[in-house]
Amino acid sequence: MSDSTRKNTKISGLRYREHATRKHGLQKDKYFIIRYMVDGKRKEEGLGWLSEGWTEKKAAARLFELKENNRTGQGPKTLAEKREQSKKAQEQEEEKQKEDSVKLITFSEVFEKYIAQARQDKNEKSCDNEVSIFKNWIASSVENKTMNEITLDLLEQIKKAMSDAGKATKTIRHMLALVRQVFNYAINRDLYSGNNPVNKIKKPSSDNRRIRFLTKKEASTLLEHLSKSSEQVHDMALLSLHCGLRAGEIFSLTWNDVDFEHGILSIKDTKSGRNRSAIMTRDIKKILEENKENSETSGLVFISTTGAKITEISNSFARAVNTLGFNNGVDDDRQKVVFHTLRHTYASWLVMSGVDLYTVQRLMGHSTISMTERYSHLAPDHLKKAVGMFEAHYT
Repeated sequence: MSDSTRKNTKISGLRYREHATRKHGLQKDKYFIIRYMVDGKRKEEGLGWLSEGWTEKKAAARLFELKENNRTGQGPKTLAEKREQSKKAQEQEEEKQKEDSVKLITFSEVFEKYIAQARQDKNEKSCDNEVSIFKNWIASSVENKTMNEITLDLLEQIKKAMSDAGKATKTIRHMLALVRQVFNYAINRDLYSGNNPVNKIKKPSSDNRRIRFLTKKEASTLLEHLSKSSEQVHDMALLSLHCGLRAGEIFSLTWNDVDFEHGILSIKDTKSGRNRSAIMTRDIKKILEENKENSETSGLVFISTTGAKITEISNSFARAVNTLGFNNGVDDDRQKVVFHTLRHTYASWLVMSGVDLYTVQRLMGHSTISMTERYSHLAPDHLKKAVGMFEAHYT
């Protein structure tokens, strides 16, 4: 656009051009332009339209400001510099407001955001358990405390309160795990910029050496009872008892994982993250062959009545345990009979039969031998035999 289309104002260095068609009120819309000297060179920059809020008076004030800055050597010398300065100031203000809001956000508010996301990523039962732990043991202690106010001492107080109330070590560890996850959620979403206090707290240790396992008579009685109440739960229980499978591994077992020819089950996506093989006993092979004949699908071995994947063991198992009185008078949760007891029983029976711990580790799918060593006390005769062999060799 040539200078002939630009019109001068009464103010030196301030000009404007008119829009060909657009009007602002009764006048044609105007675009204001300023011209001034910067370091001995003429500088020309556009300010903006009248319809955008620029008036002749406002434009003149901006021109005077830049001229004065160039004269004194202080402040932005050009409109571009001023805009950049304003942009940085706005960004700093926004950052400050963000930091202030982060400092003020409470643990309870972050928990609400965390649990909403968790319900999209976890199963409903896990989320309900976390809500229960929060309401029963955390909420009253954190009250309106901000994330920065959740200290090591506060967490120790919650730990002690749970311990004094007789809560199991496992439950206390779940509480700490929940707090850790809430902090990690806040850190990953820039809601908190400090360290995760749970990383510095001492986790309570549990004694895993006391393991409840079934006797042969108890197992036989339980299986007989289940065969009358729920054939499917009976078959699942037998699979755990004879092959050491976890409930989740049973739920995920497909017919493609069953090798009848070689008598092997392929266990995938395990808790340890490593695939393993389980050896079928004659009873397991027979039951699976019968189920295969009656199965209308080539997918999962066990499915719910609606045809969907099973996500938890039926209440039939708990009712059978209660009816048989296996948990009567047992207060320690670690000693109560639950479905997972069948897997412990499998390992215990292996060790008591003289199977070495390394082999038990492989069959159980334990990631470390230390997890298997909890069963070592069940093989005193086996250990005595090993020492006897050592003694015979060197005496």
